[in-house]
Amino acid sequence: MADVAAGNGHRAISGAGSGSVSAPGAESGGRPARAGAHSEDTMDLRLPDELVALVAADTVQAVDAPDGLGGVRRRDEDASQPSVPTALPGDPSRPFAVPHHDDLPDDLLDRVAEWGPVDTPAGVFRLVPARIERDLPLISRWMNDPAAAAFWELSGPRDVAEDHLRTQLAGDGRSVPCVGVLDGTPMSYWEIYRADLDPLARHYPARPHDTGIHLLVGAVADRGRGLGGLLLRAVADLVLARRPSCARVIAEPDIRNTPSIAACLTAGFRFSAEVDLPAKRAALMVRDRSLRLLR
Repeated sequence: MADVAAGNGHRAISGAGSGSVSAPGAESGGRPARAGAHSEDTMDLRLPDELVALVAADTVQAVDAPDGLGGVRRRDEDASQPSVPTALPGDPSRPFAVPHHDDLPDDLLDRVAEWGPVDTPAGVFRLVPARIERDLPLISRWMNDPAAAAFWELSGPRDVAEDHLRTQLAGDGRSVPCVGVLDGTPMSYWEIYRADLDPLARHYPARPHDTGIHLLVGAVADRGRGLGGLLLRAVADLVLARRPSCARVIAEPDIRNTPSIAACLTAGFRFSAEVDLPAKRAALMVRDRSLRLLR
């Protein structure tokens, strides 16, 4: 979903570039969070009745917002094992080369590149850290889809998306842009970021190592199939499995983006608060480690 949140200075990444099941949000200067956003996080907050009705309608249709949120590997599996070959964008005959460990980038997220593949009901899924030379054409094309552009605000010439990616790649590793690959086919864009180190943390009671997610289901053919919620649950589970210091996964979709909110609820997130960010009013969605086994 476009505004899942990213980190490290992007526009609405709540710090990075924003895009979450949430899309990018602004970095600073937003209005104060609404009542409750800075109070201790509770379990009894509820969505407004009007929003519940909208979310219910979207859930029935199994809609996946193009800017939506959207993986899980068993703990006993070897994260170093290569995933199934992944086709390069535009050339199915050329698989992605699984990077050697010495070539994997460092980050502040326990090395996303080493998280490995995960089996999901839709197929084998893997987060592959983005590379400008390989992934920019595809990501830029996805961002120019009108439905995605409305929330991500990264449409236009290719250098718009390139600047957004380079900001993260040149940072300290608090936000990692990735291509989501399902059964060998690139089909989504993700940003995994440290929400506690992001400007988003100014707008809610952040805890150490809170991890944020932004998701864009890129291909139109992959929307409306329930993939957003399915993959979002898988990736949230993957975050909690690979980041033992992380107790919560955070998403902050635009409050208007009911398909993204519906995907979050399907993925086991709960509504925590409504917050005013510099670029949007967002629904703060939280996936708790303590509740991860609930379905």
